[in-house]
Amino acid sequence: MRDVWLAILRRYALLFAALLLVIAADIAVNITPPLVLQYLVDHLADGAIAEETLLLVALLYFALCAAGGLVDTLKETGITVLGQKITHGLRSAMCQRLSRLPADFFVQHESGALSSRFINDVDTLESLFDSGVVSMIADACTILAILAVVSQISGGLGILLVIALPLLFLLTRYFQRRMRQAQLDNRAAVAKTSALIPETVDNIRTIHLCQQERYMAERCRVSLKQSFAAMERSNFCDSIYSPIIICNCTAIICLMMALSVSSSAMQALFGMTVGSVVALIAYVRRIFTPLESIGMEIQNIQSAIAGIDRLREFFAAPLESLPPAAASPSPAEQQLPLVIEHVSFGYGKGPSLFRDFSLTVREGETVTLAGRTGVGKTTLFKLILGLYAPRTGNIRICGLDPRAIPAEKRRPICCCVEQGFTAIDGSVRDQITLRDARVTEAAVQEALALTGMAEVCAQLPQGLATPFCPALFSQGQRQLLGIARAIALNPRLLLLDEITANLDALTERQIIRALQAASKDRAVLSISHRLYEASGGKIITLS
Repeated sequence: MRDVWLAILRRYALLFAALLLVIAADIAVNITPPLVLQYLVDHLADGAIAEETLLLVALLYFALCAAGGLVDTLKETGITVLGQKITHGLRSAMCQRLSRLPADFFVQHESGALSSRFINDVDTLESLFDSGVVSMIADACTILAILAVVSQISGGLGILLVIALPLLFLLTRYFQRRMRQAQLDNRAAVAKTSALIPETVDNIRTIHLCQQERYMAERCRVSLKQSFAAMERSNFCDSIYSPIIICNCTAIICLMMALSVSSSAMQALFGMTVGSVVALIAYVRRIFTPLESIGMEIQNIQSAIAGIDRLREFFAAPLESLPPAAASPSPAEQQLPLVIEHVSFGYGKGPSLFRDFSLTVREGETVTLAGRTGVGKTTLFKLILGLYAPRTGNIRICGLDPRAIPAEKRRPICCCVEQGFTAIDGSVRDQITLRDARVTEAAVQEALALTGMAEVCAQLPQGLATPFCPALFSQGQRQLLGIARAIALNPRLLLLDEITANLDALTERQIIRALQAASKDRAVLSISHRLYEASGGKIITLS
């Protein structure tokens, strides 16, 4: 993850440098007004200032105060822009990495928890810059600058502040640790809640049938309660931190005034004049204002650190190991749509689902896989699609390792039709083209004609431009759209994963006829006994 951060910071190095200059200007402008005020009060007390000079000094004071507000606004704007740029770069890096993660990662991590990393955890990083680490650095620099100026005006007050600030720093560290743990607990609870929502929605019918509403509600309630408890701990620490800072500010001012009049030695140490008293009180308040702000910034920083910890886990996940680049396949290899040679595979460290399995599917041939549930039929499809790497053996699609086929070349080579139709946002045409510019209108019409869906789509209110809605089509018609999507770019290999499951006999016969038309002159590997019976192909039994 460090490489990602360095790349993002290098990309926005100029913006970061400009922000540092604005922060420096903000500090300079904000520590100057008390000095002007000291000069003004001291000379007014002595009566040794001309009216013209008094007016100019007063105008300078108000000008510096106004400039301080303008520079502070510019600083906050720069911090916000930098935060947005960095979080945009981080999300872009995460999206690039997402496409390279192995299928095992998505099996081990629920979709809700993964989306929480992209949305909630990255959002916390924006606050890291908006009102977090950058603001905290600016406040720390302001404190150091004020300490330097105060020490020049009053050595005694400088000593008091040097004694008080380490104690306040230790107090800050204590609250920091408490709030960080609370934020970590909250992020974990939010991720758990995010994972429960899609799980509940996906299984809502089963939950109702089994009367498990109370069980699911209790699971959600526990996660929400954990989140609320963590946030309450964090808010409690934040709520008592600011009052402590304000009380210390008042105590130091009172102690300064009391010590400065206690003896002549103390008066000499504190070096008090009317103007310096006014300036020092202003500086004490100014030095505690950033400390008070740090109390709020700590909470944002700890929330961001909790998010960074979870993002670090995402970036630490091993990427898919792609096979080394191989030489271009020979013409003989390219003519064979699918070759499986002595393949063995098992999930993780579990037992092998099949050992030394070999299969060749030629152009125009239909092969059906048979076997009991759990024998590995669908797993074999995942291997062919390149989602997993075999433990031993080789798989070649048109002479190429499926994991090494570029994404833009996969669809014209191999397509898979699953049991359920997965829709995307858009029109009916988009369901077939997947917004792929290579799929022409003629190819769409041909695919619909082969699957028998051309007339159905023509009767829609806006034809193929009709916004897709599941209610427009029956389950069987959605499966036919899935077949049309698969054959739109005329792939050489077609994989059919139990697509006639859970369909009535009439709809099943319609799909079988569509598959027979779509399977002509291409290799087909299927998990469908009906298609085997209708096509007269061969059957391979896995055991």
